Amino acid sequence: MGFLSPHHFFQRIMNCCNPIQYDTGRLFGWFAVPYRLRNRLFGFEKTQRQLIEGIKQAGIDAMELLEIGCGPGYLHQSLLRDGAATAVGIDLSTGMLDEARKSAKAAGLEGCTDYRQGDFVRLAEDIPDADITIMDKVVCCYPDWESLLGLSLQKTRRIYALTYPRDRLTTRVGGRLLHWGMQLIHCCYQPYIHDPEKIRQHILEHGFQMKYHTLTSSWHTQVFMRT
Repeated sequence: MGFLSPHHFFQRIMNCCNPIQYDTGRLFGWFAVPYRLRNRLFGFEKTQRQLIEGIKQAGIDAMELLEIGCGPGYLHQSLLRDGAATAVGIDLSTGMLDEARKSAKAAGLEGCTDYRQGDFVRLAEDIPDADITIMDKVVCCYPDWESLLGLSLQKTRRIYALTYPRDRLTTRVGGRLLHWGMQLIHCCYQPYIHDPEKIRQHILEHGFQMKYHTLTSSWHTQVFMRT
């Protein structure tokens, strides 16, 4: 792959100062249509099924949802069909949000969904509180996990549900390989593996108790309730 021109090199530096706003959204936007096809063929991933199970155990009837990093919206749309009242979905990718709006309209959920593009930490002041906050594989895309969790916990009235990577050799090696691959295509996106114990403690300190926890080889799935 050839060298970048001075103009594009400078532009890349500027974008790399805020990879969350630019390259993460661009990267995941490429997967909007493939993700739809995968969901139609195979349904939810194992961690997503676990997340839905844990949230339903806590109760969803007439609840207002906030999904940060909502992607194409399938997860919160499933909860809406099962009894939740409304959902606000936030994502960096316009492509993912286009897909979310299309699927909401097709399912007759257009009137109870609200989609917003951008970085939740920057948008938080204008985001309404919710009964249930969901973050499926979002913490691993964010360098400043404390701000992400702190602001989202403040928005949560009742249930806080998330998946994030286990801190293991295999996940660290996989994350490093992915980061190197992104560098080869001049993409600033990189995954982060934050300390699971610090994440758990941070949530507990905001007045929540863990009600559901299960594992896969690579992921924690946890649901907390406000005490």
